[in-house]
Amino acid sequence: MKTQTIIVTGASTGIGKAVASLFLEHGHNVVINSANRDNLAATYNELGNHDRLVMVAGDISKRATGQLLVDTAVSRFGSVDVLVNNAGVFEPRNFLEVDEAHLDYFLGINLKGTYFTSQAAIRQMLQQGEGSIINIGTVLVDHAIGGFPATAPISSKGGIHALTRQLAAEFGKNNIRVNAIAPGIIRSPLQAKTGVSDADSLAGLHLVDRIGETEDVAQLALYLAGSNFITGEVINLDGGHVAGHHIG
Repeated sequence: MKTQTIIVTGASTGIGKAVASLFLEHGHNVVINSANRDNLAATYNELGNHDRLVMVAGDISKRATGQLLVDTAVSRFGSVDVLVNNAGVFEPRNFLEVDEAHLDYFLGINLKGTYFTSQAAIRQMLQQGEGSIINIGTVLVDHAIGGFPATAPISSKGGIHALTRQLAAEFGKNNIRVNAIAPGIIRSPLQAKTGVSDADSLAGLHLVDRIGETEDVAQLALYLAGSNFITGEVINLDGGHVAGHHIG
């Protein structure tokens, strides 16, 4: 894969950080984003390669943030070849306790952020004649778990899955590929934020009897970025979570 310019949202920790690190390792230019400026600055310093790395702090639920990411990538590196819409929030809450503010929180960051950042990127990709967008969804859209009430974030992620296929259809003739990765349980700071103190205790949800690592997601993102024939796919990266279950 030729040297490309990659935008990674939500890149200060977890999956986003692993994605940014792997693309840098392979010689690409990377623009990283997070709403938490301090965490983003720490990651920027840790990743190094500052001739190929730029940080842009900002709330991805704000349309202007997505446009700023694209403008920064173009002004610094000349293009936007890949957008990884990783920024997202997740929190379980009983359906009957969800109020409008709680729902809007997830729709704003997860769905609206992905939607308008993709819009800004696609405008640039159309000028370039090609591009790739990689969204981050969840296997829970297609494989609900009783006892884990999370209708608000899962509804927003379901919208991302639908958006992925629709954008692939609308812009396939323009050589713009749009895919999504639907992770299972991944070892990341997100687990603690959702109240899971021991992520490995959930290994049994996966046929491979282990949870995933952030590097697993990063490797798939790198592959999708380099592929010119995969589009419209929501790929379960879940150790067999959706495919089946163990007995006992």
